Order: sequence, then structure tokens, then C-alpha cells
Amino acid sequence: MARRPARRRTTIARRGRRARQARDQAVLLGVGALVAFSLATVAVQWLAHHLLALTGIIAIALTTTVAAVRARAAADRRAHHARTAQLRHIGAFMTMSPKAFEHALADLCRRDGCTRVTVVGGSGDLAADVLATTPSGQRILIQAKRYGPKTLVGSQDVQTVNGTYRDIHGCDLAVVVTTSTFTKAAAAFCTQVGIRMTDHRALALWAEGTGRPPWH
Repeated sequence: MARRPARRRTTIARRGRRARQARDQAVLLGVGALVAFSLATVAVQWLAHHLLALTGIIAIALTTTVAAVRARAAADRRAHHARTAQLRHIGAFMTMSPKAFEHALADLCRRDGCTRVTVVGGSGDLAADVLATTPSGQRILIQAKRYGPKTLVGSQDVQTVNGTYRDIHGCDLAVVVTTSTFTKAAAAFCTQVGIRMTDHRALALWAEGTGRPPWH
């Protein structure tokens, strides 16, 4: 019988601690809410007083960004036109390195309306030097052969192209472009399987703008 008052005192003490903890939490929440409200009020007042200045800053930033993008695009167009203007004679191609020749063909593709033009030539290119999408939506592979006049594109070159342009690169058309010409066997193979051939004469006409692009 003597233990019951002690238990009651313990229970009452626990209830008292819980009540104080609840009051403390309520006070903390109230203070936090008051601080948050005060900060929000200050922020709103600051924005209200500086809204015009912020709007002006944002407008200036947007205008500057748009102007920079337009200037860059205009500079890219001028550079592209300058490069393609230099390609209107076959002699320009004859002095190029093989890599420069690939980039020159990519420029001609862009000039004539191709999109998604990428120069991919290099080690392990699997017979693809330039990949592009023609104006009609066909995906085209170009193999570039920057050869001297005495070096002809042979059968092995075009057979490699035929083995990769569809299954490996997912292209609809394949073109072999050279500053030289093709052997009879290579020309016969291209005719048989539908690979387009662009020799130095056809390349000169394409570059001048008087001939049709090789995907036509």
C-alpha cells in the first residue's frame, strides 16, 4: 500500500515534463513562424521597391545574350561562306590534306542544305568520313579520297563502303568523292550496287555550284 503514492508522484512528474515540452515546442514553432513571416515581409517589401530595377537588369541580360548569340551565328555564317567561296575551283582541293578535304566536303553539304553534318573520318571510321542528312531527309555517308591524279579509287575502297554504310552507319546512300577518278572495276562495282561516284570533274562542278550535289 505504501508504493502507490510514489507511483502517482512519478506519473504526475512525467505529465508535467510532457506539458512543459509541449509548451516549449509551441513557443519555438511560434517564434520560427514569426521569424519566417518577418523575413518574407522584408523580402516582399524589398522586391516591391526594387522590382523596376530587377526587371531592367533581367531585360538587359536577355538583350545582351540574344545579341551575343546572333553575333556568333552571323560570324559562323560569314566564316562558312568564306570557306565555301574558296572551294569553287578544283585546285583548292588538290592542295588540301585528307582531313581538310573531309571538312571541305562537309562545308559543301551544309551549303547545299544538308543538316546534321558530321566529320567522322579517322582511325576506325569504318569507311565513313562525313555523315549528313540530305534536304530530302535521307541519311548519307561520304567517303573522301583526296588522291593525286595518278592514284585511282579501286575496287577494295568501294567494296569497304558498300559493306558498312547501311548496316554499320544506318545510311540510305553512300558516295565516294575523290580528287582523282575510279578504276573501271571500281566504277562497275559502284554501278552494280548503287554507290554514287564523284570524281574530280563532278567535284569541280559541285563546288562551282553548276553541278548537282552527289545525293541527287
